[in-house]
Amino acid sequence: MEENLVLKTNNIGKYFYDPIKFKVLEGISFDVKQGEFLTLVGKSGCGKSTLLYLLSTMDTDYEGELIIDNETLTGKKPDRLAEVRNEKIGFVFQFHYLLPEFSCLKNVMIPAMKLGKYMREEIEHRAYEKLDILGLKDLALKPASKLSGGQQQRVAIARALINDPKIIMGDEPTGNLDSKNTSIVFDIFKELTRGHNQTIIAVTHDNDFAKASDRTIELLDGKIVNLNKQWD
Repeated sequence: MEENLVLKTNNIGKYFYDPIKFKVLEGISFDVKQGEFLTLVGKSGCGKSTLLYLLSTMDTDYEGELIIDNETLTGKKPDRLAEVRNEKIGFVFQFHYLLPEFSCLKNVMIPAMKLGKYMREEIEHRAYEKLDILGLKDLALKPASKLSGGQQQRVAIARALINDPKIIMGDEPTGNLDSKNTSIVFDIFKELTRGHNQTIIAVTHDNDFAKASDRTIELLDGKIVNLNKQWD
């Protein structure tokens, strides 16, 4: 894999078996560069969320090859895949999935505590740094339940950043936000890629969000129909 690539797929295929056997992904091959903001688009049912789940290593039942950070992950044991997910992949979903009774700071700290790479004081320091990047340092000790929806999603992004992952993967990360907060999240993603060389792969139905990313891959019926979709 080239030095500046963080993810590569080779001829990925995926079947579903219920109610009948059918191929949901076929011949998926693409590369993702360090610091790239990539969006996956296509109509509902085209396979983009299935693909993201597979790229995240949470789905191991597929054909082909997945490489992340120069390591072939296809066929690796579940324990190793769990290590890769916690250390090298940060997740941002449509819903923030914060623990409401925990402070913003504690929510952000959770993946780092699980990773066990740093002492608690260092994790807290890193959590404050990530919240600061997201403009939320002053709200660090506030319960997550007391924040607005947009603020909660920004805490979720800070949580995704805590272990300095190679890739942030987002599944409709703005799908539950209004247009103002969608714009804020997009600007954050753009700054993360430009200012921090963070790689982002996001599934989205929002064409405006996709248009402003570095590159868009379009899927149709489980196949890539455009590796670099150009917008009108």
